[in-house]
This record gives sequence, structure tokens and C-alpha cells, in this order.
Amino acid sequence: MAASGYSDLREKLKSMTPHRDEHKNKSGDRTSDGSGRRGRKRKQRDSDSDDYDHSDDSSESREREARRVQSSIQQRSIFTPEECRHIEDKIDEVVANAESGLYREHTVDRAPLRNKYFFGEGYTYGAQLEKRGPGQERLYRKGQVDDIPHWVHELVIKRLVSSGVIPEGFVNSAVINDYQPGGCIVSHVDPLHIFARPIVSVSFFSDSALCFGCRFQFKPIRVSEPVYVLPVRRGSVTVLSGYAADDITHCIRPQDIKQRRAVIILRKTRPDAPRLDSDSSPPERPVPLKAKRSHRRADPDAAHRPRVLEMDKEENRRPSQWRPPRHSSENYRRSSHDSDKRRESPRRKVKIRRH
Repeated sequence: MAASGYSDLREKLKSMTPHRDEHKNKSGDRTSDGSGRRGRKRKQRDSDSDDYDHSDDSSESREREARRVQSSIQQRSIFTPEECRHIEDKIDEVVANAESGLYREHTVDRAPLRNKYFFGEGYTYGAQLEKRGPGQERLYRKGQVDDIPHWVHELVIKRLVSSGVIPEGFVNSAVINDYQPGGCIVSHVDPLHIFARPIVSVSFFSDSALCFGCRFQFKPIRVSEPVYVLPVRRGSVTVLSGYAADDITHCIRPQDIKQRRAVIILRKTRPDAPRLDSDSSPPERPVPLKAKRSHRRADPDAAHRPRVLEMDKEENRRPSQWRPPRHSSENYRRSSHDSDKRRESPRRKVKIRRH
């Protein structure tokens, strides 16, 4: 009876306190994790998996975009090391000529750790624009940049024509970008209204990389993960067209310029490309005002003539005898008289009245 009563009582207590089993199950979950956050971590892991699925979608779209970029790029190794050295010597001559001031005003464009040399055609971009944004670039007036050097035609362009990279007479614009270690060029698309396609570039001095789909941030400079990275070897020729040239930005990151690197960019300007002297061009920035100069002609004999001052003229001369200054002011005489009187009069006695 007692055993039966004990059994019934235990079952009764168990039926009256169902939360004990739930608490036991929860404590069991806590002990299996050791932190009491098993359920929360599992939920977080589920949300992470959702994010992971989303990142899968994002990575798949980036991979598709990377394939589109890759399919619209052609790259060939054409120039031998000996040919590269010969062309690199010519690039050094361009730098020396620029340092000596032998080029026209808009041929040379200097930037930190990167210099640009425009030949044939040059155009406004970046901070030179009156209005920022794509479509605002303008070609310079004819004759404001130097002609394409003869060695570029003989050593580079003719070699590309003979190799079938570009047709005869395609190039009328050549730009040399000279990068120092850590130099870069921000993400951009070569202006569609300025240049026809393809965009052809030849690399010299060292290996580097061309990145697509990056975003730049500054102070300090930071670059987002690229959609596609194209290794660029010394002496290689890179041809951009289609998606890679028109629908995605390309750039040179600072971390990809470990040694000096130069690239010769060969392009053809569109016949309807706007120029600064056309009606559609933005107004030029005002030139800072300079100090005015006298337009009177200098007398070559003026320096040898005796200089006559105003005080030396006959009508302005005065006797050299010194005279004390006169003070005709009545206030001055009154004030001086009062001061003399104060000095002569004895000090007044002040009586103190007591209350």
C-alpha cells in the first residue's frame, strides 16, 4: 500500500509539475553546448546560411560578370625583352624632354606618382572638367598637344598593324602613362563620346594588373574587391572592346604597381567628338588675375639723369633756420596755462567732515 501510495504520489507530482521536464530538456541543451545559447546559435547559424545563400547569388552574378569581361578582352605577348628595352629608352627620352620643357602646354599632365603624356590628341578629364561626370570630357583644340613621336609609329604602331591587332591608320591618339611604385589610376570608362573602340595598351618596365569593377575611397585610399583581375605582363598588348570597354570600369590599384611601370595607350578619336572650341564645349575656367603693369614705355636715359625731388625745387625751398612749432589753437593755450597754474599752486587741504 505504501509502495503503491508512493508511486501514485510521484506520478501525481510529476503530472502537477510538467515544467520540470521542460526545464530538464532546456538544461540538457545547455549542458550539451556549455553556454546555454545553443538554440540562439543555431538560429544565428541558420541566418548565416541565408546570407551565405545570398552571397552565393552575389558571387554567381560576379562570376557571370567576370566571364563577360574576360570574353571581351584580347591579350597577346608581342614585344621581346630587347624590343621592350629599346622602347623603354624612348619613354625615358619623353620624360627628359618634358622635364626640359620641350613640349606644349597640354602634352604633359602631372599627378602624384603618375605622369601622362598626350600625343596626337589630348582631352580634359577629372579635375580639369568644369562640370563633373561622364560625357563632360572634351578634346583640346588642334595643336595644343604635340604630335605622336616618330618612334611610336615605327616601334609600336607598325608592329601592332603587322600583327593584326589594329588596322592601318587606326591610331591618332597615343598616351604614355608613367607610374611610380604605389601610383594608380581610379576606376573609369574611356569616354564613349571621345574614343572609338577598341582600346589598345602596351605595357613596359614591369608586370602589373588591370582590375575591373572596383570602387575607390580616399583619405586613406582604399579599393574594393575587383570583379575581375587581369595580369598584365611587360611587353604584352591588351585590347579592350565590348563589355570590358563600355559597361564596366577599369583601374590600376596602388598595390599592383610595385615597380616603375609605363603603358602606351593607343586610341582613335571619333570624328564627332566635341572640342573645347566648339559650341557644345563647357566654358573655360577664368584665368587668375595678375597684378597690373604700367603700359608706359621706359626711357632708357632716365636712369642716368639726376633725380629732382619736390622738396628740391626752387618754389618749394624754405629757409634752413629752425623755428619752434606754432600752436594757434586756443584750446592748446588754455590747457597749457591750466597745467602751469596747477604746478605753481600749493596742494589743497581737504577737510574731513565728521558725522
